[in-house]
Amino acid sequence: MIRTMHWSILARPLLACALAAGLAVLTLLLGAPAALAAVIGAIGGVLVVLPAPGSSPPPPAAAVESEADAPGPGIDELIEAITDPVLLIERQSVTRANAAARLLLGDHIVGGDVRLAIRHPAAAERLIGPLPAIGPPQPVELIGLGERARRWEMLVHPLVGGARLVRLGDRTGAHAIERMRVDFVANASHELRTPLATLLGFIETLEDAGEDPATRARFLQIMFREAKRMQRLVEDLMSLSRIEADKYSAPQQAVALPALIDEVRDALRTGLVPDADRIVVALADDLPPVAGDPAQLSQLLYNVIGNAAKYGRAGGPIQVSLDCVAGGMVRLTVEDEGEGIPPEHLPRLTERFYRVDPGRSRALGGTGLGLSIVKHIVERHRGRLDISSIVGRGTTVTIHLPAAPRPLSSNCHLDVTQDGANATIRGMTRT
Repeated sequence: MIRTMHWSILARPLLACALAAGLAVLTLLLGAPAALAAVIGAIGGVLVVLPAPGSSPPPPAAAVESEADAPGPGIDELIEAITDPVLLIERQSVTRANAAARLLLGDHIVGGDVRLAIRHPAAAERLIGPLPAIGPPQPVELIGLGERARRWEMLVHPLVGGARLVRLGDRTGAHAIERMRVDFVANASHELRTPLATLLGFIETLEDAGEDPATRARFLQIMFREAKRMQRLVEDLMSLSRIEADKYSAPQQAVALPALIDEVRDALRTGLVPDADRIVVALADDLPPVAGDPAQLSQLLYNVIGNAAKYGRAGGPIQVSLDCVAGGMVRLTVEDEGEGIPPEHLPRLTERFYRVDPGRSRALGGTGLGLSIVKHIVERHRGRLDISSIVGRGTTVTIHLPAAPRPLSSNCHLDVTQDGANATIRGMTRT
């Protein structure tokens, strides 16, 4: 047991005894003051050398050398850990490529000429030509690498010995977002400029119209219509901005959709749908409320049912139904019997300012933002939007919204029953 104890623990008592004996001898030979000074100096020197109790002894020199010589991650491990395509070039040849680069350019690029690996006119000079001596590497934009629509940013980093590290960053998504922003600004400016120009033109005309009451009344009516169009556009833009600002905050209020449908039907009766009987509502039994924002859901219903009234067959029915589907969702379906929408337009219907028939949409007072607002409201409510259409028969808009949490059973929730000591959960779903 003693042999397992740290050597410094045993050395300190022995050192104390030795110092006491030495102090006695020195006192006899040198006198008390000189002997005391000599012993204090010896104690200080020994204490500096000795480790503190409980501390670990210094590692052997061989252990320190082995830790320093332990191999770190190799270059292959490093580049494989990078998700972007990465290539290592030496003397114009690709010596290494990570999995992302091989997936993009092919496995055959390793060992081949880099100019054959990245066949792009803008890349050749940067890959084999001289690089700037100072400053960060300048990016090179590559379009069509791998796929025609893909956009990449290539950076070439100089390494020791003339080698080069090539990194490709996918910028397709960022470019699409920037393009959408530019298109949105351009479209919004155009939509605002058109009614504004109309207003200015008729104001100038009114100044020269004299006192003709009929002409003045007609011009004022046109000006009022264009001003209302601008107002609707600004309101839709502000609404879209507010919805996007709240997109990460899921609404939690329990909202009864049947009551909202009745309110929207009454509001449409004064404008788009004077004949309220056109809107036929079918409700499933025991519908739960949905988790939502009442104002936004009302706007959603107004836009979807309003579109069916605008573009459906004149006087034709508009079918609105609510039921429950699997997953605790409430399904809203709005059908019209209109001309239908060609299939090539369906993927773009929710884009801002996209119109299948721009002239007809403007004539009916549309801003081109209605379905975009619907899409963003559905996304904020963690739902799903589907649009299907058959040319010559009509269009169907289907929206799934999550039901509000409810402790009691319903057609959209789990029915919990107890039989003695055993509890069972039985799913109830209406399709």
